[in-house]
Amino acid sequence: MSFLKSKIANAWASFYVKKDYKWIENPVDYQNLWFKKLIKDAENTTFGKAHYFSEINNIKDFQERVTLQDYESLVPYIDKIKKGEKDILYCNKPQYLAKTSGTTSGTKYIPVTEKSMTFQVEGVKGALMHYIHKFGNSNFINGKMIFLQGSPKLEELNGLKIGRLSGISAHFVPKYLQRNRLPSWETNCIEDWETKVDKIVDETINQNMTLIGGIPPWLVMYFEKLIERSGKPIKHLFPNLQLLVTGGVNYNPYQEKIEDLMGQKIDTIQTYPASEGFIGFQDDVNSNDLLLMVNHGIFYEFVPAEEIGKNNPTRLTLKEVELNKDYAIILTTNAGLWAYEIGDLIRFVHLKPYKIIVSGRTKHFTSAFGEHVISCEVEESMQEATNQSQIIVTEFTLAPQVNPKEGLPYHEWFIEFENYPTNLDEFALELDNAMRKRNSYYDDLISGNILRTLKITPIQKNGFNEYMKEIGKLGAQNKLPRLSNDRKIADKLIKYML
Repeated sequence: MSFLKSKIANAWASFYVKKDYKWIENPVDYQNLWFKKLIKDAENTTFGKAHYFSEINNIKDFQERVTLQDYESLVPYIDKIKKGEKDILYCNKPQYLAKTSGTTSGTKYIPVTEKSMTFQVEGVKGALMHYIHKFGNSNFINGKMIFLQGSPKLEELNGLKIGRLSGISAHFVPKYLQRNRLPSWETNCIEDWETKVDKIVDETINQNMTLIGGIPPWLVMYFEKLIERSGKPIKHLFPNLQLLVTGGVNYNPYQEKIEDLMGQKIDTIQTYPASEGFIGFQDDVNSNDLLLMVNHGIFYEFVPAEEIGKNNPTRLTLKEVELNKDYAIILTTNAGLWAYEIGDLIRFVHLKPYKIIVSGRTKHFTSAFGEHVISCEVEESMQEATNQSQIIVTEFTLAPQVNPKEGLPYHEWFIEFENYPTNLDEFALELDNAMRKRNSYYDDLISGNILRTLKITPIQKNGFNEYMKEIGKLGAQNKLPRLSNDRKIADKLIKYML
């Protein structure tokens, strides 16, 4: 039976991927189709009437009528949706509101329609289908699968269901996967993350796990608890584990740590889900870039990183982007988001087909001295330094130290080590050199004696988890910012110094 299931899965994957190549090979055409459809569908909505959608004939018209939006600008519309009104941002009304943490608005409520949720599911499905097709390996469908996620318990408000995106997604697991799915519904509904992970360990430690998915920090916590309970590396606990599926944050900085816990390398698919839409997935486990999903309910625009925050910034469409430049990604979606800034920076690393990496967050950077360091620079630097030194890092973040008690200012890196460097100063210098190669402004500041080389502050084991617990953001969809432009996080981390 297992052989038959695998054979059917391989044939299905081949058919699925062949169908995908229609939009992969004609991305601009599909983007134009989606643009027209989205405008037409929302022509008679409150937002559409306010912005004269009936007079929009092309993308230029749209950009003239609809300025870039953020959550605050949509709050009056979302408040109407929360009251149960329909035809506000998109035709009819959304089925769900996805709760996510905001920086200035507190909790944000992102509309999710039935159609947009379909594409969220298609994103994960597409990632798995492309993997099976490329490698002919579908054995994971014969064992148990788990996606570490938020509680699927949803609140109800005026006919809307409200919860975290990962919890909403739990209601859309296809029937053919339900029999193999873990953990139990009761365990999935546990709100406290530490209690939940303990119960997940109880339910999975003796199972034939073949696929495990979740945000990388969650995977680390889950694997550590499994090893603590069993005294065995993951490869001995789950000898048939074939595939990890990750999302939420860049997997690369966690790869060495996870492989150390695993006791071996393992195929890993990275995905790019957001409450606002499913944007991309890794269609080749041998390459870290993500295939941009251009036929999945989203029309994309891109603002050059250097123009973020300016009045009337340049708004580029897919056919106008360039390789290896950082852009703020802007979404117009079939959930009713219009020219919406989600706060991510992306970089195109391939144009035929369009493939991207997530290079940072528009509000997460370090530029206290004009250097504008972004996430991908610090993550790549850490990866280079650890590769050279055989050091494994569990978690890290950095912040500027503008007013040290003595000496020049510097960047302070807070790092939780799995294995501590034999010479911390040498490791700090390797990390600093890696950073200088990636950011010329930072290099100039060091060369010009404006900054001293970076300083490492080691954090005790599980210190970052304790910090996230302290601020009430352990688990759920919360992620530690990789870098900051102030000392708010840094000052709280001091108590967790090694």
